[in-house]
Amino acid sequence: MLEEEKIKVAVIYKKDNLYLSGKCYDNTYYHFFIKALPRNKRLSITFFPTEEIFDAKILKNKFDIILLWSNSSYGMPKEILGINDLDIPVIARCSDPGDAKKSIKNHKEWKINFYFDFYSEEFFHELYPKKFKYKTIFYTLESSLFQKVNPFSPRIKTSILNSGNVGNTKFISKIINDIRNPKWNSYRCKVLRTKCNELPYVDYSSTLDHKFVNDNYSELLQKYQAAIAADTYTPVQKYWEIPAAGCVTFMEMTKKNKGEYLGFVDNESAIFIDEDNYTEKFREYLKSSDDEKWRKIAENGRKYALEKFSNDKGVESLIQIMEELIH
Repeated sequence: MLEEEKIKVAVIYKKDNLYLSGKCYDNTYYHFFIKALPRNKRLSITFFPTEEIFDAKILKNKFDIILLWSNSSYGMPKEILGINDLDIPVIARCSDPGDAKKSIKNHKEWKINFYFDFYSEEFFHELYPKKFKYKTIFYTLESSLFQKVNPFSPRIKTSILNSGNVGNTKFISKIINDIRNPKWNSYRCKVLRTKCNELPYVDYSSTLDHKFVNDNYSELLQKYQAAIAADTYTPVQKYWEIPAAGCVTFMEMTKKNKGEYLGFVDNESAIFIDEDNYTEKFREYLKSSDDEKWRKIAENGRKYALEKFSNDKGVESLIQIMEELIH
């Protein structure tokens, strides 16, 4: 493909954005924006790591698409001058749900035409006006980090891994967090994940208090046959990172988090849990961990995650939005 046939994309973010540095505890966004986008032969990517103020006039007549790392203020310049004067469509990744209310103001200021993330469209429009255009794109799984995984049988099978942020269960802390942020504090967002830590056979690893950060999270997962992916309001990256590492994935699936849109199948590619049945499901596994069915579920989940949630697949979906906007 000739260079002039490529979609010319300007990627804007603040140069001190830790998530795009490759040195963050979580490198998922780094791999998508900095690594996967330039890998695609249909794209010509130019990065603009900015200061506090970015003059967008330099982009005029040079690019087909402007891609914002986020629609929130974090990791973005405080001002993008002249962007409303450009005849270039703007696509933005959605910020964390808890930042949505503050981020809506940037829709007009940054002339955002389209949004994407791995949340469902229904969940997105619970947070943002119906007129905002949005597409669900599965991404953040850098396949190269999950190509080779440890065999299933030798892994730890007497306990189940639980990892990531959990809520502070102390009475005073819950009150304070509910006052500061009544819906989006970790105790309210991670109810079941927090409850799982009360069980003696659940091994907990927090987000930062271990060596398995940056690109090493898969190594932690591969120590265990089974791990927990739980989120109260909507599925997050763990729902595909854990199966991609070859684990039996106990996934919280409820009417509230509406996780079925991910496409996993209960008892085939994952085990669905909720606040009523999670202990029963865990005990069933622990009592029969040598049963061949668990390895098969793990293999099915791994295959599905690598096929559906890779960064390269996500870039292809993003290109569909770009083509829609420029044609």
